[in-house]
Amino acid sequence: MVSPSCSLRGLGVLVTRPEQQADPLCRLIAQYGGVAIRCPALLICEPLDWKPALTIFDRLADYDLAIFTSANAVDRALPLIRSRGGFPPRMEIAAIGKATAHALARQGIDHCLHPEAVFNSEALLALPRLQNVAGQTVVIVRGAGGRELLAETLAARGAIVVYAEVYRRERPTVDMSALLNRWQHGEIGAVVVTSSETLGNLFDMLGIAGQDYLRQTPLIAVSARTRQIAAQLGCHFLRLAQEASDNAIVAALLDLTANPSPLVGNAP
Repeated sequence: MVSPSCSLRGLGVLVTRPEQQADPLCRLIAQYGGVAIRCPALLICEPLDWKPALTIFDRLADYDLAIFTSANAVDRALPLIRSRGGFPPRMEIAAIGKATAHALARQGIDHCLHPEAVFNSEALLALPRLQNVAGQTVVIVRGAGGRELLAETLAARGAIVVYAEVYRRERPTVDMSALLNRWQHGEIGAVVVTSSETLGNLFDMLGIAGQDYLRQTPLIAVSARTRQIAAQLGCHFLRLAQEASDNAIVAALLDLTANPSPLVGNAP
């Protein structure tokens, strides 16, 4: 829980979430005395072809388990599933992490399997429910081009796995000159990245000059994998939020403000 007495002391925070998902975090940053600077580094787009996903949603009674890999997957899929009568009574539902589970809860799905500590494919695959899946049918609801580990591992355990891809991710094409000018004038004191793909997009969008700014600015990641990639890109001041929630991200920013030493929170 973030203490209401804490303050970000005017810290400029680059928020890289997709535009339609950035508002709650930006409001929370402002609430704690920071300045949210929006720079969406990921676009959430319609899939090129809806037909494969819709065909699966028309036949959900044929599946034993539905796994949602992101809040975007939930928000895109649930209205379509509801319009087809909802989930079959016997179907189990799983989420890759708390943020996805919360998105399901907002849609009225209060009970789902999800990891309790680490929120990734590996942690989901470690759950007891997913150890004995031979002969079961599993649909993974995701964006196009996600990680293959989940499907490959379940298939190796004997499950029949299909994808329902309900969105695409793209890198925005924007003029970054105004942002680089703000960075040059010291207005950006921290960067928040909530996925490895967002980090990669941001790095490419910034160009050579902006990449140097990024490497020298404290960066808040929400997964060890993203933090590792940031280190490989040459980012020096890395911190890991406890989870992907807005409160956890702001807590990491507050810790940065209170303890600006780059060594704090950087342990692998």
